[in-house]
Amino acid sequence: MGGRDEGREIGQMQEYELGKNIQSFLKEKRYLVVLDDVWTTDTWNQINRTVTVFPDVNNGSRVMLTTRKIDVANHIEMPTYVHKLKLLDSERSWELFSSRALPTYKRPLIENDIDEFEKLGRKLARKCNGLPLALAVLGGYLSKNLNSDAWSDILQGWASTENGHMMGAILARSYNDLPNHNLKSCFLYLAVFPEDYSISVSYLIELWIAEGFIPPKTRHTQEQTARKYVSDLAQRCLVQVVSQSNVHGWIEKIRIHDILRDWCIQESRFAGFLDVSDDTTGHLGEPSSNTLASYRSSFQNFRGGDMFTATTNLRTLVGFLNFSSTSLPKLRFLRVIHIENLILISFGTTISGCIHLRYLRLRNCQKVTLPSSMGQFLYLQTINLIATTLVSAVPNSIWDIPTLRHVHLIGRFSAPRNCLQKELHSLYLNVPYMRRKYFHGKNLVAFLGQTTQLTTLTLNVEPLPTEIIHLLSNMTFLVEVELSEFTLLDKLPESWVLPQGLRKIRLAADAIKEDPMPILEKLPCLVELWLGGYKGRTMFCCAGGFPRLQELRLWHFATEEWMMEVGAMPMLSVMRLYYFLNMKKLPEGLLHLPSFKQLCLRSVGLNAKDDVTWKILIDKGCKVGA
Repeated sequence: MGGRDEGREIGQMQEYELGKNIQSFLKEKRYLVVLDDVWTTDTWNQINRTVTVFPDVNNGSRVMLTTRKIDVANHIEMPTYVHKLKLLDSERSWELFSSRALPTYKRPLIENDIDEFEKLGRKLARKCNGLPLALAVLGGYLSKNLNSDAWSDILQGWASTENGHMMGAILARSYNDLPNHNLKSCFLYLAVFPEDYSISVSYLIELWIAEGFIPPKTRHTQEQTARKYVSDLAQRCLVQVVSQSNVHGWIEKIRIHDILRDWCIQESRFAGFLDVSDDTTGHLGEPSSNTLASYRSSFQNFRGGDMFTATTNLRTLVGFLNFSSTSLPKLRFLRVIHIENLILISFGTTISGCIHLRYLRLRNCQKVTLPSSMGQFLYLQTINLIATTLVSAVPNSIWDIPTLRHVHLIGRFSAPRNCLQKELHSLYLNVPYMRRKYFHGKNLVAFLGQTTQLTTLTLNVEPLPTEIIHLLSNMTFLVEVELSEFTLLDKLPESWVLPQGLRKIRLAADAIKEDPMPILEKLPCLVELWLGGYKGRTMFCCAGGFPRLQELRLWHFATEEWMMEVGAMPMLSVMRLYYFLNMKKLPEGLLHLPSFKQLCLRSVGLNAKDDVTWKILIDKGCKVGA
């Protein structure tokens, strides 16, 4: 219904006013509204008790409601069609089961016994009674146990029970089969996130490491071990893959099925691992007499009131709120704080004594203060304050913390001090224009000169000191870099000086004088390139250049002629050109790109009707447009 600011205003509305706004918004439209995963019969009545929120003006609009409970579906007092989802038949059950249990890449391992596995597999698939989740999870479990005797033992020991018990038994078996206690903890920990939440794997890994779930290994970093954990959970169908990174190839976002999440909540509560409180759903399990006191708490979907009633020895506090206002209790043993969408009162006072803190992430929080004593948090690994409004500046003392691994700051902070940061892996600094006169670039240059372990660097500071581009030569582990805005770059450093593992570059300047392509095209691992500000008349890409580049985005170029040899950019899929006002024709080399699928042009000087390359690309099926 609008942008972020308007969304925050909606969050403060009274129920009647909100209902009227939605009604007014929908009244003139033909709409489809989906109410997903409804659990109680009175939900519809609650939504419409002050005003008819979803107007029926006989224009084909529809409301779809999904639920696992038939009485909820039957309760709606209006013309309703209830569609009961059918279970999978035996053949579709086998297709789903076999795709998980016997994926194509594993079939060569059992080539001589494939008939035996199929015979056992079809019987096991029938045992799942057509339930897709049961088929997927059991298949994922068995894919890790490609032994016909093991499959036969499971079949013979199968208990004939109701669907709910059967599902629980399958989940318990898959959980118990996880190879170590650390991976089991990582899986149960997914219950800290709300239902249907899209989980960023990078942030999840930071949480896992802060919690101590990822053991150090000689040949692998903790991040590498954690990403292997994520892949293992995905292969076992215990998490759903939402997206994968084109740049790295690894899993970028995941989601956990609500039935799996419910099971994790029950198991976590019983074991005293985690306690989840949800203000909007009524299906969370109640603690039993055997439940242990937990040192981790997750509060979800709270709209107000004192939700943070927790043991004083709490180690982990996670909150997903709805812009309510609260003050947290003093919890001096806290190690992890992750809070979203909350107005935090006296936050600095609350955490001033949390000397054990390892992880601090506040997202979309307001009125936040930080204690001046933050330099005493000698175990802090992650501080992430993206999209959070600070009352006062981030204390300079944070740069004295020797254990920092991930720093994400925007707004009110000073340039890092000249202090040694041996552990820093990712650095994100965004200084708004009105704060840039307080930001001293020389301090930043001195600091970056010593951060040799960085894998990700993002600096959005205007103007950036030119020296920073040359400091990249010391960052041999750098994989992603975003630098904007330089005023003037005469020439980029030679390609052999830049980190050879760079996969993603975003670089912007008011003016880049020399052609950057002959330098950047020699980077062997570069997958994504965003570049702005080249002022030269000609640009040249050699055959064999950019061997792994898949996405290219260029803007504010003064280029008149772009020469591209055959064999350049052999893996390029998407190209976006913005504000190429002087370019008269597209490079003919685009016609020789075997993977090219999309060309986006905006404010480009060429005449599309007369450009031969444009016409041939369209004829070849390439998507060309703004």
